[in-house]
Amino acid sequence: MRLDDKTLGEMSNAVRFLAVDTIQKANSGHPGMPMGIADIASVFSFHLKHNPRNPKWLNRDRVVFSGGHGSALIYSLLHLWGYDLSLDDLKNFRQLDSKTPGHPERLHTEGIEVTTGPLGQGFANAVGFAFAAKKAQKLLGAIDHKVWCFCGDGDIMEGVCYEASSFAGHNALDNLIVVYDSNDITIDGSLNICFSEDVAARFTAQGWHTIAIDGHNFEAIDAAFESAKNQSKPTIIIAKTRIAKGAATMEGSRKTHGAPLGSSEISASKVKAGFKDEPFYIPQNALTWFRTALEKGELAEREWNDRVQKSDKKELLKRLLNPDFSAIEYPVFDGAPKATRDTNGQILNAIAASVQGFIGGSADLAASNKTELANSDSNIRFGIREHAMSAITNAIALYGIFIPFDSTFFVFSDYQKPAARTAALMSAKRFFIWTHDSIGVGEDGATHQPIEQLSAFRALPNFYVFRPADGFENVVAWKSALKLQAPSAFVLSRQNLPALDRSQIKGDISKGGYLLCVAKKAQITLIASGSEVALALSAKSLLQTKGIGANVVSVPCFDLFAEQDEEYLETIVDPQTIAIAIEAASANEWFRFADAVIGMESFGASAPSEKLFERFGFSAENIAQIAENLLS
Repeated sequence: MRLDDKTLGEMSNAVRFLAVDTIQKANSGHPGMPMGIADIASVFSFHLKHNPRNPKWLNRDRVVFSGGHGSALIYSLLHLWGYDLSLDDLKNFRQLDSKTPGHPERLHTEGIEVTTGPLGQGFANAVGFAFAAKKAQKLLGAIDHKVWCFCGDGDIMEGVCYEASSFAGHNALDNLIVVYDSNDITIDGSLNICFSEDVAARFTAQGWHTIAIDGHNFEAIDAAFESAKNQSKPTIIIAKTRIAKGAATMEGSRKTHGAPLGSSEISASKVKAGFKDEPFYIPQNALTWFRTALEKGELAEREWNDRVQKSDKKELLKRLLNPDFSAIEYPVFDGAPKATRDTNGQILNAIAASVQGFIGGSADLAASNKTELANSDSNIRFGIREHAMSAITNAIALYGIFIPFDSTFFVFSDYQKPAARTAALMSAKRFFIWTHDSIGVGEDGATHQPIEQLSAFRALPNFYVFRPADGFENVVAWKSALKLQAPSAFVLSRQNLPALDRSQIKGDISKGGYLLCVAKKAQITLIASGSEVALALSAKSLLQTKGIGANVVSVPCFDLFAEQDEEYLETIVDPQTIAIAIEAASANEWFRFADAVIGMESFGASAPSEKLFERFGFSAENIAQIAENLLS
């Protein structure tokens, strides 16, 4: 039953001024949103199903704060609810090594579900959590939680939000509830200078239930939450609020979006509200009501655990929580030339056959990416929504029982970069499948030929890019990637590649790079990945006819190779030789290991792939000539 307005008002002020004091202590932050949404937050506390003593309980409600700049609100609520976040942690807001960074980070603070980062990402993450919950419900039966997302005008304007809301409406994700803090203010001023959409009409057209309320009316807020929990489609609650609600003189001002209020304004605001003018003060009555989350949460988790233990799904849940990768029966490839997108498709199906939580899909390119899984329940139909697809997949990975992948052409990975970056920040175990990996795309032309993308993703910390040269390397790459607690990407060829002879290898393929072929008196080391490895072997043969010995190094994962110690690296790339890296991409990162790099300096062109490789210098003859010139 809803509390009286006086108690809820006291709770709202506790949230409001705790956030304001947190920001003022740091002299940095965004007070406007926390103050404006505090009334909604106090009512929300009685609708949220969670256990602050076990933030990883599977059947908890997921809460995503898409507007991460309002982190002071999130941290204030976590403290009030009883999570492991003390007042001292709040007083350390935005300070080095604190548990309260400027924007919420999943691995950094207990209770943070996802690193939302850029605006709109969190909205799409929430859609991903809701989709994962529906999948989990179908598998386990006992999943019945909700997914809540708090967003603002900035999120609604981002394109990724449109894609994600379209996906949510199409899939009728009735477990998703979005609270839109519609305060009509942006950094530059009034919202109407840049945005005039009928948001309710837009979401209605996408298959959502919409509710419009006064975001400061406790009864309306409570009724909206109750209604949203009983819909057959996703719900957006459009809550009209005042930015910096409760500020003495600055309520409604855009200046409160990104700067502390100042001590005098805070004091005046507390006096106006009848609130004790003391930094970090929390009324005991308000705290007692917030902390009911502890008892209610433990009871809810206990009841759910009992239900699962009595069901026939408990063994399945154990397998989903602890997948056994050792049971995977990987395909064995014969010596026939195959595109690595084809070998990868076989590997995906082998993994899916053994690991029930392995799911994924593509941006309307399954037939071309070779990502169709034999078990139709494991396929996700993302549609042509690359931005949202990746953010949705991130959340599926973080849900707790799934290992997901998504896929598109490599050149379209540019649309996925924000989600790739946040995946790396969160150490999300998920996989990007990128096919059509180079100028080998051929006739589609420069717009579809990825040139700079390999270098960009290799530059991401805690992100592993695999570009296998054949099916054998592809299998080893997957075995390595499944062991990593980090996102991985597979960059795969459209064209057929020959199976490589490994009768002379030296080193460990799982370390990212190894000697594929060793010369007796090597003067040159040729380093390559993917389709260019076979080219390096051809160049080695040409050099041999001229009395020049060349080693050939295959590097299926630049990132893993770069992590190896100096001793291993010198075993593979002999420092007494001249090292030449070959890659049909911008390839500047190869100067870390090579004396010279044969790469791309343009965007490519439209022609058959063999013509393009010849035009841009990727021929055995050109490589051999460059090697000779370097020796002279």
